[in-house]
Amino acid sequence: MSMINENNENNHPKIVSKIGIIGGGVSGIAIAKQLSHFNPIVFEASDSIGGVWKHCTYNSTKLQSHRRDYEFTDFPWPNRDNNDFPTHVQVLDYLHSYAKYFDVVKNIRFNSKVVELKFVGNPNSRFGGIGLTCDLEYGSLLSGQSMWDVAVQINNSDIIQWYSFEFVVICIGKYGDIPKIPMFPLKRGPEIFNGKVLHTLDYCNLHQQAANQLLSNKKVVVVGFKKSALDLAMECAQANQGVEGKPCTMVIRTLHWTVPHYWIWGLPFFLFYSTRSSQLLHQRPNQGLLRALLCFMLSPMRLGISKFIESYLLWKAPLEKYGLKPEHPFEEDYASCQMAIMPENFFSEVEKGKILFKKASKWWFDNEGIEFEDGTKVEADVVILATGFEGKKKLKAILPEPFCSLLEYPSGLMPLYRGTIHPLIPNMAFVGYVESVSNLHSSELRSMWLSGLVDEKFKLPKVERMLSQTLEEMEVMKKSTRFYKRHCISTYSINHSDEICNDLGWSSWRKKNWISEAFGPYNSQDYKKEN
Repeated sequence: MSMINENNENNHPKIVSKIGIIGGGVSGIAIAKQLSHFNPIVFEASDSIGGVWKHCTYNSTKLQSHRRDYEFTDFPWPNRDNNDFPTHVQVLDYLHSYAKYFDVVKNIRFNSKVVELKFVGNPNSRFGGIGLTCDLEYGSLLSGQSMWDVAVQINNSDIIQWYSFEFVVICIGKYGDIPKIPMFPLKRGPEIFNGKVLHTLDYCNLHQQAANQLLSNKKVVVVGFKKSALDLAMECAQANQGVEGKPCTMVIRTLHWTVPHYWIWGLPFFLFYSTRSSQLLHQRPNQGLLRALLCFMLSPMRLGISKFIESYLLWKAPLEKYGLKPEHPFEEDYASCQMAIMPENFFSEVEKGKILFKKASKWWFDNEGIEFEDGTKVEADVVILATGFEGKKKLKAILPEPFCSLLEYPSGLMPLYRGTIHPLIPNMAFVGYVESVSNLHSSELRSMWLSGLVDEKFKLPKVERMLSQTLEEMEVMKKSTRFYKRHCISTYSINHSDEICNDLGWSSWRKKNWISEAFGPYNSQDYKKEN
């Protein structure tokens, strides 16, 4: 890294370096470790690493998967055989230990928020003027010249420091920071409500005592039915025990399947979706005619597995009794990474009347609470919106045109080759935007792939070929689930990992024998880095 004498418009010297990384969450520290030999600069807007594990968790938030399925390849959990789900505090401790062990922290600039990106690469390219070579090849990631200028706000002040990089990796993620707020009719929004309205992002910032005071003996409405909403309703029920405790009402627009644990009729859940043999039942990109024919012939088995799992969930929990049975098959939730673990004792609180449900596609505020399209009302003191986040807005706020317009082309999904490189955005990568069953594992594996690409251990295909691959993945997602815009690869994650291994020159079959290869679950320890 070096300083140059040229001053920018804010009269601060521009700092020049090879690689910049935006975001210090799971993906940010993973890529910082894999590219540590370049001494990258990591910008983290807050005062801590951890991303959503630091800023978007409740007191009751736990990891959704077993710790062995959520660990780095070269840094196992110290008690990895413990079957309990780690709390968010334990996950944060694990991430801090990883960053400290591999000395990642030295590269992180805390309280440094990226507010603007400027492309300063070659403007004379014949490919849309965005830095791609004339024969439609992507080109080298480290070209020896500055490609992106990055404006960084320091300590939430008026000070803006400019940096210049050959290559930038964006890891700010899809969740947190910008809440997704529903639209309301005129004079039917939160402004007319006499109570308190907040988003889960606001609730996450409360200390335990303040959160308990907010919920205790209050009529609370939670809008949503995904994991954060379920956890929040459970916290509300626990804060309202006793005679004076008020029930929590969950307002549900779309129902989703939840599972009580990772066993189905006595069988481990991984057998159904997370083995190489089980993923043969599902479509994958560029599968060829014979593979497509096999998927078609096996489709009754695929649907049968979904029904088999649904039968267990309907037996295990009173979903039909409370009108909570989704209309879509279970496999559509799994294919969109929306399967959630139901909080322990959730339906015990439902049976006690501490959690109520109201299914409605349209609702709005009135003075005393919530009104629904059927004319019914629910009184409330507090309304908490568990309605998700606007992840794309974070990117659009800092990325300039024409690149900003390319983010959702052509179907609302980011066309990312190997889940990392946008074929039409030069010298930039995105890690943490394509979901899987374990986002930590997929982020680390893509970071290994990106490190190999930066080190020129392999080359990218032509731009046209990369675009074709990403469009094929989008088509597979569309055929797998109506919720395809979640951009999830869970049903062909092993094939995705195989492609990364092939690019890196590794064997794609990672098990010791063919029985384990066909029927064993794949996890991070199967992908330890090869020299």
